[in-house]
Amino acid sequence: MTNDFSQGKVWRRIIGQALPLMLAQLVQLLYNVVDRVYIGHLPGTDSLALTGIGLVFPLTTLIAAFTCLFGTGGTPLFSIARGAKEEERAEKILGNTFSLLFGTSLVMFFVCFLFRRPVLYLFGASDASYGYADAYLKIYLFGTAFSMITTGMNGFINAQGFPGMGMATTLIGAVLNLILDPIFIFGFRMGVSGAALATVLSQGVSCAWVLKFLTGKRAVQTLKRKHLKVDWGLAREIAALGMSGFIMQGTNCLVQVVCNATLKVFGGDLYVGVMTVVNSVREILSLPVQGLTSGSQPVLGFNYGAKRYDRVRQGICFTAALGIFYTTAAWLFVLKEPHLLLSIFVEDAAMAAAGESALKLYFFGFFFMAFQFTGQSCFTALGYSRYAIFFSLLRKAVIVAPLTVLLPRLGLGVDGVFLAEPISNGVGGLACFLTMYFVLYRRLGRQQPCPERETNTGSGGGTEENGKCG
Repeated sequence: MTNDFSQGKVWRRIIGQALPLMLAQLVQLLYNVVDRVYIGHLPGTDSLALTGIGLVFPLTTLIAAFTCLFGTGGTPLFSIARGAKEEERAEKILGNTFSLLFGTSLVMFFVCFLFRRPVLYLFGASDASYGYADAYLKIYLFGTAFSMITTGMNGFINAQGFPGMGMATTLIGAVLNLILDPIFIFGFRMGVSGAALATVLSQGVSCAWVLKFLTGKRAVQTLKRKHLKVDWGLAREIAALGMSGFIMQGTNCLVQVVCNATLKVFGGDLYVGVMTVVNSVREILSLPVQGLTSGSQPVLGFNYGAKRYDRVRQGICFTAALGIFYTTAAWLFVLKEPHLLLSIFVEDAAMAAAGESALKLYFFGFFFMAFQFTGQSCFTALGYSRYAIFFSLLRKAVIVAPLTVLLPRLGLGVDGVFLAEPISNGVGGLACFLTMYFVLYRRLGRQQPCPERETNTGSGGGTEENGKCG
């Protein structure tokens, strides 16, 4: 029952996957957010240290993009193979994904380290903020392999029905990061360099945990040496399905670069720092809906592979409804308590004042994000990579990036940068969700290929129907 997602109530299986995943993602978020909290309160930096950390975001997002390319591409294929009882193929997907992540991490490290100076200035650094950005980045990059393997391979633990172990992966590293951050930043007076070092060491411990589990006896499918040699045909399948996540993160990188460069022109270092805070708040408030939709993917993919399309439809409905409810509540919270959110990251009065207006603009209509996340996760989970790729490009590359450049030059100034996001959420989110509904959801209802009704005997001796067609 633990590993078979075709049994039990769909919403319970999704929640069972999503809750530990949300906690795991929250802990993962602490790796970077805690750094920003400490850095934002460093004495004598006048918010420039926080601005410097914000300039590193595009590169860390680019690393995350390549992690998604293979991690979020391999995990759904792995789930579908498990649902279809193709265990050898599932283990081959597992091994190939690891090799692709590790090889890419080495390339990313050398390229980013060698070209970090011109890249940081391209991303909006000034002479005043560059020193902080470089001090953080040149240490952070040494943890590239740890970060990519931890994040990319942890999904395979969750997909095997061990969300608690997946949660422990990030919990261990984050607790260590919480302990090491103040020691290195304040105790050893390393500042931003200490924050980066604490993050790298913590990610290394998390990486060791993931590899130990995936090579151990508890895993259903394990990481084996014979599957580490890359099968380029399978690699193309993995990359094709992960291309949606790659493009989503890659376009996030593009938008961050465009935002920082535009804000540097229209608002200076202060507003680059404000965007760092706004992005931090967005990461926190987006986390539950991301965890929900990510947690639904193994359940949807497994039932799709098992041809239980009625259960796939139930999962989509539940994920969409809960996601809309949460994002609406989050939007109302931002409107009511902007000062509380800003105080987590900054003490600087000028940044706090500018940040309040920016938060309210940026989060306007935040509930539209639920439509984007739900549609995107359904396309990814069920292997509809072309649709997932298209809507990733539509929202960020086609809508946000051009508006970020255009709106400030139409007289809106820095407000135009923060307004581009809600406009893209409304247009892109609705387009993605409605397409998913007409192209995928309705078709699954017409196919109705689920098997004849089955019953199983529970512990109490009764029977339970396992889904219904129709």
